[in-house]
Amino acid sequence: MSSYNPITSPGTGQTIQYPKGSQYMPPWRQPYIIGIAGCSGSGKTSVSSKIIKKINVPWTVLLSMDNFYAPLSEADRAKAFNSEYDFDRPEAFDWDHFVKCVKDLKEGSKRVEIPVYSFEKHDRTDKVLSIYGANVIILEGIYVLHDPRILELLDMKIFVDTDLDICLARRLNRDILHRGRDLTGAILQWNRYVKPNFDKYVRLTMSNADILIPRGLDNTVAIEMIIKHISRQLTLKSHQHIEHLIQLGHSPQELELSAQNLIYPISESSPQLLGIHTLLLDTQTCRGDFIFFFNRMATILITAALELISYAPKHVVTPQGTPFDGLQSLDEIYAISVIRAGECFENSLKKTIPTIRLGKLLIQSDSQTGEPKLHTLNLPPQLEAASEGKSGKWTILLVDAQMTSGAAAIMAISVLLDHGVKEEEIIFVTYLANYVAIKRFRSAFANVKLVVGKVEKQQGVRTPRFIDEKYYGT
Repeated sequence: MSSYNPITSPGTGQTIQYPKGSQYMPPWRQPYIIGIAGCSGSGKTSVSSKIIKKINVPWTVLLSMDNFYAPLSEADRAKAFNSEYDFDRPEAFDWDHFVKCVKDLKEGSKRVEIPVYSFEKHDRTDKVLSIYGANVIILEGIYVLHDPRILELLDMKIFVDTDLDICLARRLNRDILHRGRDLTGAILQWNRYVKPNFDKYVRLTMSNADILIPRGLDNTVAIEMIIKHISRQLTLKSHQHIEHLIQLGHSPQELELSAQNLIYPISESSPQLLGIHTLLLDTQTCRGDFIFFFNRMATILITAALELISYAPKHVVTPQGTPFDGLQSLDEIYAISVIRAGECFENSLKKTIPTIRLGKLLIQSDSQTGEPKLHTLNLPPQLEAASEGKSGKWTILLVDAQMTSGAAAIMAISVLLDHGVKEEEIIFVTYLANYVAIKRFRSAFANVKLVVGKVEKQQGVRTPRFIDEKYYGT
């Protein structure tokens, strides 16, 4: 029996296969990587910027190979200041470090630290650029198409072929205005190192390219064709992601909404709760009443979530002088709201847990493909430290007012997991959840607790998002 589930993408007609029972794979775990090479001054950075602007995909990273120059000895640094060091030969780069960083990005590592190189000091600085995930990565540099290890990681290989006289003019302008060089030294470097190494090494990498762009940024036809091709590939990737999400909810087995499955629905049999549901779901409820009763419901849900955290005995003495054996929380409590519906919980969170630390993330569905995409991430510093291997005893309340498809919830949890948080440390709190979305959620993450106010179980019924619109009046 096959261990794969074949699925046909409605957007492309292509059959996609996912391992049965596979864990959810967020899109930044499989980034699309483009390599852009060419002579110094050919317009690689300009072409890269044009592509980034046109494809308009969040979490696109432009990574310059210039940051991977190998550290120089004091003697070599002195040569560099006298324009006597050859920065344009392949050996000038720290290839092992460059390959490792690109490979880590390709494999979706949690955090990749990129060195920062100073051309004015001819040395690496103490700073690093931390990259957390990416949908698209563009590598640009004269030798991006040189090393076979890098070529294996690239999804598209581009060579920008510009007349060398134009390259020289651009390089002189850049080096004198932005890198603190003088005219004599810049021309000396061009004649002694840049042009000879281009002829000897860089030009040969043109044969490794999938696409050649003559005249660089001036070749608008070629660039538009490249952008269309990239957009098609990203659309295919989005459809694959969506189909994987859909597959997660296709289990024929019924999912029992019980503590046994770490699902904690608030009882709907209580007259008080039924009355609150009625007011929240009634289209005639005025905004003032809606806010009041949603805050009440949010407090009930947060209180239910706090029943699930760890407590330890604590002995205290009352004002009357009598002993009392009580409990105290063992966990630091953090809350992450999914913008903007999750922000409807924040008033209740602050009133219930005055010392709570808040974070936010913004996930929006692409208007063309429907794929959820991470746009903004702002975590408390303590959780940022978790991604660096520093652990703590905490519980994370991840809050969102509605779970319609489960896509945003699944992606939000993936972000936390990538930052070192464990599934067992997360409690997802939502008011209104679709039953299929809950099944999808549970298929992706077996150990995340779910507290839900009301579950829509009727087949084919899914209430569109409305809570944040009514809560904020927009």
